Amino acid sequence: MEFELSAGEFELSAGALQVIEALEEAGYEAWVVGGWVRDALRGLPGHDVDVTTDAPWRESARILRAAGCEVLETGVAHGTITALAVGEPIEVTTYRVEGTYSDHRHPDEVRFVSDVREDLARRDLTINAMAWHPVRGLLDPFGGHEDLSRGVIRAVGDPWRRFEEDVLRILRAVRFSLRLGFVIEKNTQEALVGRVDGLKHVASERIGKEIDAIVRMGKAGRALLDQPEVMCAIIPELAVARGFNQHSVYHVYDVYEHIAHVCCAVQAFTAGMATPALQWAAFLHDVAKPATYSEDVEGHGHFFGHPIEGARMAESIMRRLAIPSDVTSAACALIRWHDERMPATLASVRKMLERLSSVCPGRETQLCFELFNLRRADAVSKCDSAASWASALDDYSALLRAEVARGPVFSVRQLAIHGGDVIRKCGVVPGPAVGMQLEMALRAVMADELPNERAVLLEWLRA
Repeated sequence: MEFELSAGEFELSAGALQVIEALEEAGYEAWVVGGWVRDALRGLPGHDVDVTTDAPWRESARILRAAGCEVLETGVAHGTITALAVGEPIEVTTYRVEGTYSDHRHPDEVRFVSDVREDLARRDLTINAMAWHPVRGLLDPFGGHEDLSRGVIRAVGDPWRRFEEDVLRILRAVRFSLRLGFVIEKNTQEALVGRVDGLKHVASERIGKEIDAIVRMGKAGRALLDQPEVMCAIIPELAVARGFNQHSVYHVYDVYEHIAHVCCAVQAFTAGMATPALQWAAFLHDVAKPATYSEDVEGHGHFFGHPIEGARMAESIMRRLAIPSDVTSAACALIRWHDERMPATLASVRKMLERLSSVCPGRETQLCFELFNLRRADAVSKCDSAASWASALDDYSALLRAEVARGPVFSVRQLAIHGGDVIRKCGVVPGPAVGMQLEMALRAVMADELPNERAVLLEWLRA
């Protein structure tokens, strides 16, 4: 059935209505398409509106300018302009079909057509291949509304052809399934896995944008478990972790499964509010385990140095995928120290703050809390007996909160004294000795041997 919902069930913005009315008063046809239709059917508020029309783009531009809209020629090679109507940007595209995809990503040619159904037939997923009109209602030639109702991700037409045309549609299908909590239809899933090798033809930066969206949604763990072929294709460093037996009494999962469970646990410990850096750290925290594996004489597995090597590998992966540098640096810092053994003392907390400050100045406190959450997630994703380690981290968190309340001290500039004090009050000659005295005072404060109080520190240095 093509018209399943009445026009009155959707509320379209004034800008979108103005664009549609202007085009249709000029004798053309126009429909709203894309994400706005999909989300409106799910009862979600509208966002950016895309309009498709049988008007050639030059005609669309002329008509909309005459209607008082500012028009930007944003993608005319593909028949697309952007109209600013009532202050709202509305993307307007001429109905089109696409030719072959020699590079598995972009069509070799675009041909404009007069039937909106042909335009919808070229789209990736049924839930994205619907059109709506404020008078005519819903046009749904491929059953997208039913798939939305059933919670199904299904390719339009032949899924093998859809994914061969543009292999990035593989990641879009995965992302939509994760975002909406939908199941990928059997034939679509088979084609998705069968075409996964084609992702090697896609620029790393473009893949990075898709995987970053999955990670930031908090769905990396689910993606690893549900779509291992896809995840290992886009990050080959993870492929060797799949099925890699840790030969450890502390682990019930292989390396790959452990990583997936840590990603899920991080979301649980942060109530779904994990930062991108923490999410990426969970995603790549044990990426170096296979490369650092060794066995002792009793056959027990060990991964000496895997945090340091993991931070190096993670930085390489994230730079390749063009992940923002601030996220990369913070995630790598968390990976570098995620397995650090440290006693539950104020001195060890201050030492960790110092380390984190050395690589991410000004972000050390937040990162320290995130480090504890990463270690909690790591603990509960090992074996039942190791899960108790997670609660032990509460002691570290309490110390960190107390330190934050006092004002953390992990650098010379945070001391209650400065170089002038050392020179005037302690009789030290200006020069390197001043810095040495301040460093001595800092170490004493960080070791909790002295309070960070000016009079106490000066008396201690004088003595």
